Amino acid sequence: MHEIMTIFKREFASFFSTPVAYIFITIFLVMSGVFTFLIGDFYARGQADLLSFFNFHPWLYLFLVPAISMRIWSEERKSGTIELLMTLPITTFHIMLGKFLAAWLVLGICLVLTFPLWLTVNYLGNPDNGIIVAAYLGSWLMAGAFLAVGICMSAFTKNQVIAFMLAIVLCFLFVLAGSPVIIDVVQGWAPNIVIDTVASLSFMTHFQDMSKGVIALNDVLFYVISILVWLYAGYLVIEQKKAN
Repeated sequence: MHEIMTIFKREFASFFSTPVAYIFITIFLVMSGVFTFLIGDFYARGQADLLSFFNFHPWLYLFLVPAISMRIWSEERKSGTIELLMTLPITTFHIMLGKFLAAWLVLGICLVLTFPLWLTVNYLGNPDNGIIVAAYLGSWLMAGAFLAVGICMSAFTKNQVIAFMLAIVLCFLFVLAGSPVIIDVVQGWAPNIVIDTVASLSFMTHFQDMSKGVIALNDVLFYVISILVWLYAGYLVIEQKKAN
């Protein structure tokens, strides 16, 4: 745990020692406002909830999370600091976890800073705050899954643009996995078990239930397992590159 915290502190400080975190947080807050009030018709809906805010989170994360994850390993490899990092008495997986937790906390800060929306909806009506809390938790877990995919892609290459594009493509597939577009394509040739498996991998589907206040164990486990699987995949990539 001490080793993970050492990397966590190093990475978290690095986000705020440059404009990266500040720019990311600003863009997230601005885009959240645009989607909620202009596109989501927050006032026109006439309902005291934050569905118009949470409904756009998968699409926000689709571009913003790869933008923050693309540098996590790519920058280390490009600058040559990865060799120094690998000589420390810390396992690669501890480094992976420390980096992930630091970036995940930045995403958590982004969500916390949207509290004025929560205050606004409570001022305008009487929302079910339990549903809102569940939606925030679901959004943070989903952001972690996006982030784990992005970190894995960042481990593949020292080119941040390539890491960014790979993460977007993969995350886009996970967002759409349960949509009629994908299901219709799979139905043409695959048995039901394959169709159900593809549908169950959708980031969107698992989040939609939580955004409505339903915290089901299978949804939480899906995100936790997704995070661990993609971080482990990234770990294997780094270990393979070390061996070479």
